[in-house]
Amino acid sequence: MARWDRTETTSIPEWFFEAVETPSEQGSVEVDECDVTFRMWGDAQKPPMLLIHGMNAHSHWWDFIAPRLIDNYRVVAMDLTGMGDSDYRYAYDATTYADEIVSVCDASELNDRVIVVAHSFGGNMATKAANLYPERFGALILVDSGLRHPDEPIPDRPHMGGRAKAYPDKATALGRFRLQPPQTCENAYILEYIARHSLMPVDGGWAWKFDEDLPDTLKDAERFAEDYTNLKLPLGLIYGADSELFTARTLDYMIELIDRDFPHVAVEHAQHHLFLDQPLAFVEALLEVCETLKG
Repeated sequence: MARWDRTETTSIPEWFFEAVETPSEQGSVEVDECDVTFRMWGDAQKPPMLLIHGMNAHSHWWDFIAPRLIDNYRVVAMDLTGMGDSDYRYAYDATTYADEIVSVCDASELNDRVIVVAHSFGGNMATKAANLYPERFGALILVDSGLRHPDEPIPDRPHMGGRAKAYPDKATALGRFRLQPPQTCENAYILEYIARHSLMPVDGGWAWKFDEDLPDTLKDAERFAEDYTNLKLPLGLIYGADSELFTARTLDYMIELIDRDFPHVAVEHAQHHLFLDQPLAFVEALLEVCETLKG
C-alpha cells in the first residue's frame, strides 16, 4: 500500500504493512523460450517452500503471506507464464507448466525437499508436476484445489478469460477488479493491494497482467483421478470451509482417491480465496500442515 495509506485512523492492520514492506529478491529463468519470473524471501539456508498462484493471479498475491513464513522457511513465489510478470506464450499446456515449476526450483536453488504450496489452478499444475517429477519435491500442499466427485455438479460461474483490451485510466481499472471465481471478501485493503499489482500500462490505458487467450489455448490441463491416486509425495490439503469449489463431498472424494492418511485443514469463515479472506488463519493452518508432514 502507499505510504499515505498508513495513518493512525487506517483500518489496515500493522502486520499487513510489515509483511508487504519486507524486502524480496527478484529472479527469472527461461523455459521453452519464455522468461518465468519469481521472487524470494528469507534465509537461503532455511527449509525451502514454493508458492504457486491460481488462474489469472500472480506472485504478489503472496506478498502478505510469504513474509510471515520466513522464520521457518526460505520462500519463493513464482509467476506462471501468461500471468503476472512472466512472458506470454502462443499456447499453454500442463507439461510446460510442470517444467516451469521445476525450473524455478532449480534457479532459486530450492532443494528436493521443497514444500510446494499451490492454490486452485496452481494446485492442478503442481499436481501434474509432482506426477512427472516426483523426485524433485519434498511435499505438496494443495490450497482449495483438488478433484470434485464425478457426480457433484460444478457451480455456475463466469468464464475465466476475457477482459477489456484497456481501461482509459488506472482508477477505472481498479474499480473493475473482481475475484474469479466471484466471491465477497471483507478485507478490502487486500483486494486493493492485489488489484494495484495486477495492472500494467498499455498503449492508451491500463490492462490486467494476464493473457486473455490463456484459457482458450490451454491444453492437457484437465484433472483426472489418476493424478491423485498416483501421487507419491507427502500430501497436505487446506481449504476454505465456505468454498463452493472445494466442498465436503470433494474432501471425501480426495480422501478416497489418495487412500492414505494426509493432513487436511478447513479454514473457517473462508471461501475459495481463503488466504485473502483469513490470511492469518491460513498461515497458521499452513504451518500446522507443514509440521504434520515432517512427521
